[in-house]
Amino acid sequence: MGADTYWLTFNTHAYHWNVKEPLFFVLHNLTEEYYEDMFAAADEVAERKRALGQLAPTSMTDVMENSVIEDLAEIPSAGDLCADLDRGHERVARGLHALIKLAGAENDPVTEDMATARSAFHERASCITKALSVT
Repeated sequence: MGADTYWLTFNTHAYHWNVKEPLFFVLHNLTEEYYEDMFAAADEVAERKRALGQLAPTSMTDVMENSVIEDLAEIPSAGDLCADLDRGHERVARGLHALIKLAGAENDPVTEDMATARSAFHERASCITKALSVT
């Protein structure tokens, strides 16, 4: 969960810096909202991992090797940017659904609640970016 959140945060921030017309204003503001939320969440997730006795990622290589997020070869058009963010948010949400089940089976309500809240964020973000990708 931490590597996915961090890598999607980075991609979203890079898109924020490089977003092009059309929809510049909308996408610039939306990506800023998303990367700020995810950056704070990455810290919360890392602290939870440490509380559970695991290490958080210690390098970008760790993040990239342990994430389901993939890079595009170049900065995408506005529609492709939204489609890529939609894919990323969907993939992270699916991973969080699996974590919710695992945390429930392990009787870990703190992790289960955190994963549920994060999944809700990513599902909402996916719906918004999916809608923008077809405009």
